[in-house]
Amino acid sequence: MAEADDENSGMEWCFSQVKGAIDDEVAEADIISTVEFNSTGDLLATGDKGGRIVIFQQEPESKNQPQCRGEYNVYSTFQSHEPEFDYLKSLEIEEKINKIRWLPQKNAAHYLLSTNDKTIKLWKISERDKRPEGYNLKEEDGRYKDFTTIASLQVPVFKPMDLMVEASPRRVFANAHTYHINSISVNSDNETYLSADDLRINLWHQEITDQSFNIVDIKPANMEDLTEVITAAEFHPNQCQTLLYSSSKGIIRLCDLRAAALCDQHVKLFEEPEDPNSRSFFSEIISSIADVKFSHSGRYMMTRDYLSVKIWDVNMETRPIETYQVNEYLRSKLCSLYENDCIFDKFECCWSGDDSVVMTGSYNNFFRMFDRGCRHDVTLEASREHCKPQSVLKPRRVTTGGKRKKDEISVDSLDFNRKILHTAWHPLDNIIAVATTNNLFIFQDKLNQQLTN
Repeated sequence: MAEADDENSGMEWCFSQVKGAIDDEVAEADIISTVEFNSTGDLLATGDKGGRIVIFQQEPESKNQPQCRGEYNVYSTFQSHEPEFDYLKSLEIEEKINKIRWLPQKNAAHYLLSTNDKTIKLWKISERDKRPEGYNLKEEDGRYKDFTTIASLQVPVFKPMDLMVEASPRRVFANAHTYHINSISVNSDNETYLSADDLRINLWHQEITDQSFNIVDIKPANMEDLTEVITAAEFHPNQCQTLLYSSSKGIIRLCDLRAAALCDQHVKLFEEPEDPNSRSFFSEIISSIADVKFSHSGRYMMTRDYLSVKIWDVNMETRPIETYQVNEYLRSKLCSLYENDCIFDKFECCWSGDDSVVMTGSYNNFFRMFDRGCRHDVTLEASREHCKPQSVLKPRRVTTGGKRKKDEISVDSLDFNRKILHTAWHPLDNIIAVATTNNLFIFQDKLNQQLTN
């Protein structure tokens, strides 16, 4: 178990950018619901509760200041999903973007999958800087010419125009989920992907929209016998036949598509034995896994429950090899957190590009980092009060005792309405993005920045 050692951790981060309005009153539609870098880190996508996707592009490094990595600026904004109504079930389907996943780039265009509770869409993001002119049968405004007036033919030509970024829906994958979709994951074969809801996982081909294969189904014959639900699912980063999914019981199941087409029978089950002495009314709730991620190498998996992050070795099912306490100071507050529903918040987690550090969010706009090599951890805050360019983030510490030092904050003073649920780490560089309600903060590692100076 990692103990706090903020002063000697060596992980120093400095502020880079913040995106979003400063208004005190935040519209529900503006709340960020997912954050995702593409495979190169050049693009950063965010989805919100209003069904919009905003893509930021990293600017090229300046020739005058080669030591400064490019900032992220808005590249494209589009409406991905609209609110719908299921007339058969008299159920409103909200437009909130649950997940975004980038597809590997194959040409000049970029592709991403986005999903709300029911419908997955494949979007193409492409650039246009030329337009055709000189049509024979049409005027420039699109109206057809009077054919009798055409005396000669001309060859249409492309003329330069201002750069325009277009987002166009290529495919819509719908009507395959009865329950709310919580995960999508692109397979390493670059042809298929999975989508998971509370009780089922479906396998899709990227080219086929009207058919999917159900590969996991945990729905009991009688819904009164339901004891657990699927909370997250992901494909292995380089083994196209392997996937995992987590459950509300704190269990991770590893499945192999070579063993059977229907993966109801897992090949491995990862579960940490519960300490009977620590069992309480809240045990089952706080042990529910909110997020699960394979490491980039595929050797390890990371899970995030309400109070901790755990690292598992794929080859060892009995117990996690590392456990990091994220919110242990909240254990005494579980009763009030249950009453205000915060205990059901689902915090995501992410790996650094080299799998050496893990990051996850917390309350009071705090986020935690754990260095796996030296077993040091640090608590940082995403706040507009510390928004000076290149300013170093000061480590924060939460205390449960009566006396506290200058930089410490009492657990009783934490603001549970300010929380970081969604985080992302640049795949190749020490650049991180964290979402705080309607703002996106981008930070850079100071050590890395010094090396480039």
